[in-house]
Amino acid sequence: MSEYKFLHIVRQGRRADITINNPPINLITRELFRELLLMSEELSADQELSVVVFKSADPDFFIAHFDVEAILAGSTAGEAQRNHEPNSFHVLCERMRRMDKVTIAQIEGRVGGGGSELAASMDMRFGIRGKTIVNQMEVPIGILPGGTGTQRLPRLLGRGRAMELIVGGDDLDAETAERWGYLNRIFDPDKIESFVDRLASRIAGFPIEAVRLAKEAVNGYEQHLPEGLANESYLFQRLLRTESGPRSMRRFLEIGGQTRDGELRVGSLNGEV
Repeated sequence: MSEYKFLHIVRQGRRADITINNPPINLITRELFRELLLMSEELSADQELSVVVFKSADPDFFIAHFDVEAILAGSTAGEAQRNHEPNSFHVLCERMRRMDKVTIAQIEGRVGGGGSELAASMDMRFGIRGKTIVNQMEVPIGILPGGTGTQRLPRLLGRGRAMELIVGGDDLDAETAERWGYLNRIFDPDKIESFVDRLASRIAGFPIEAVRLAKEAVNGYEQHLPEGLANESYLFQRLLRTESGPRSMRRFLEIGGQTRDGELRVGSLNGEV
């Protein structure tokens, strides 16, 4: 991968850990944004990866928000135009959502604005009880979430809760964020690292084709149900025709799958396949 100033990348087999480090608050400056955009492009093209974990070097800030000074410096000449092509921040977020790798946000501190929109586009988000805070700060400062937030958050939280988060402009605590579905789970500070590490390593150990096509199938949930089901069936059939699919199913049977003892511990058994 390219050399980065604000992103520290560690590769471990099919897994990559990306640590964001742009003091003092991990603001999405133009420079950091360019790196995130390039990194997302390189991750999308990487055929060796199946899972990517995003973390922060600052325990108090995952990502603050987009640089307000940079927004103010943008051109407002002429009338606003309706452009049907996605803007560059939309491209970044949609790459996270649609790339054939599982994306995980380990959010230990605050996440806001464009940082929240980016995290909401990832496949999973985990936080810390009493410490992780979500804030959409756009409406209070006279704008709106313009990096997928008005579309992604209602799909994630439901319309009413998304409205409260967006137009209320107040902090959303970790406990509420978990209950609403923004965060998958919350942990005590000393537990989050081990959980995310185990989950990411577990996913990285599964057949790469199954991980990728499972994500593609899940992404089809926004289609009409008949279309989503047809795509699910097609992707299932594709996996039956890979080398890893039948091999892994035979291994599952060899180590105790479909036996009483094996099925009583099937979660552990799956990790042994």
